[in-house]
Amino acid sequence: MTLIKCISLTALLSGVGTAAGDSTDNVSSRLQVHVPQSLFRPEGYDHREALFGVPPYGGAIAQSVYYADSDLCDPTVDTRKGYPIRNKDSTGKMEPWPSPFILMVDRGGCSFVQKVRNAQKAGAAGAIIADNTCLCSDKDCVSANGQAVCQPAEPIMADDGSGGDVSIPSFLMFKVDADQVKAELKANQMVQIEMQWALPSPDDRVEYDLWTTPSDPVSKDFQKNFKSVAQALGSHAYFTPHMYIYDGIKSNCQGFDGENMCFNLCTNNGRYCATDPDNDLDHGISGADVVKESLRRICIWKHYGETDGVGSEWWDYVAQFLERCDNPDFFANEDCAKDCYKHAKIKEDVIERCMKDSGGLEKDTPNTFLDLEMQAQVSRGVVILPTAFVNTIALRGGLTTATVFTGICNGYLDGTEPKICTECQGCPDFEGCIGSGKCHGGKGGGGVSKNAFMGSILLLSCVFGAVAFWHYRKTREEMREQVRGILAEYMPLEGDDGHVGSPMDFARRGGTENLMMS
Repeated sequence: MTLIKCISLTALLSGVGTAAGDSTDNVSSRLQVHVPQSLFRPEGYDHREALFGVPPYGGAIAQSVYYADSDLCDPTVDTRKGYPIRNKDSTGKMEPWPSPFILMVDRGGCSFVQKVRNAQKAGAAGAIIADNTCLCSDKDCVSANGQAVCQPAEPIMADDGSGGDVSIPSFLMFKVDADQVKAELKANQMVQIEMQWALPSPDDRVEYDLWTTPSDPVSKDFQKNFKSVAQALGSHAYFTPHMYIYDGIKSNCQGFDGENMCFNLCTNNGRYCATDPDNDLDHGISGADVVKESLRRICIWKHYGETDGVGSEWWDYVAQFLERCDNPDFFANEDCAKDCYKHAKIKEDVIERCMKDSGGLEKDTPNTFLDLEMQAQVSRGVVILPTAFVNTIALRGGLTTATVFTGICNGYLDGTEPKICTECQGCPDFEGCIGSGKCHGGKGGGGVSKNAFMGSILLLSCVFGAVAFWHYRKTREEMREQVRGILAEYMPLEGDDGHVGSPMDFARRGGTENLMMS
């Protein structure tokens, strides 16, 4: 069952009002309780949206809620406790929270980021932090709870500086509302909550992603050729490359004893896997080779592209790899990868250390970056490779440089498009325009420039003029021949000098003599 369901922007905006949470990045969110009906509010619930995590913009997460009955500060989360009470399994313990679910946890004890990170590790699709302090303005809440301390405003769910690995969204629910939800859950009643996000308002920067694998044949031309476009767009666009990784544990590639059941298709004892590009498990490129190259490219982006969203070195490395190493003999060759580092001006020790520090690819240990990629692909709902997204919207059609460029240029707020878009979108000489920043071939879907058009008109005028003159001369000669034929049928004529001639002689002399004598 997918966690994210697409809903129309109109439906989203119709419910965004006083209960909406407007974050600093102009994203409008909405929190609603659908079950039980007694807790449903047409206007939704007041809340605060976290400034970390990755919400499914333009979509929603609507799932059953489980109360952890904990502040979730301990990274070792007990998924067999909490409410509502579940049945016991064969071990005699309560069943864990069934996925997919939204986890409610108590505020306090540690940072918001730590709580949500632990909820994410426990498998939650989203997290609701239940506030534990009344607002001073809510006299009923203060009175009912007998609290001597209140807060003038709800806190901001800010990033503590370590939230880069958190990918699930989260809200802070006000105490007076959260208490009602917890009461239902503690009474073993099912509660279903929906977390919604309106599409981000277009602005003067477009975000675009590419989901692919190092062995994907379809995206190779795009990856070879798009660097110049990324550089031309500059700070007006932000690119993020993603590597598609298969979850080996969910695919049963890891046995009960931690053994890798899928052999060379996976790394980390079957945790992270990729398909075999040449469908030969004994020879050529293996799935584990693809996973390793994926991690390498993730680390290159982290160090050479994440800051500016352009990543010139990342594009250079990929182009070099496709040229030098993209074959069964050199795909997994470390010396070939080092040669690509050198030509792309990338520091080998930085990337190798990044790959190791993230968790590496050996033993049965998790890798932070690969886990994040798997979580992101589930959240985004990526099932087809390659897939490009512009402002979180999947592009349809072929993955070409011109297609993605057009999608990016259409993603800007009207009037904020960079000059490269207004100049090169629709230009026949697209590559030349990107290189020079100016369209020299004219625009308009293969049309011609004004100079070329006027030159063509002049040329055609000359041609038609020449043909008309030739036709005039030819017609005149034909008429003259007809006259000569008619005159040749008459009797011989006598000239002024007494010479007797024929009409043909007269015709040959151009008809300068009078035929009628006075």
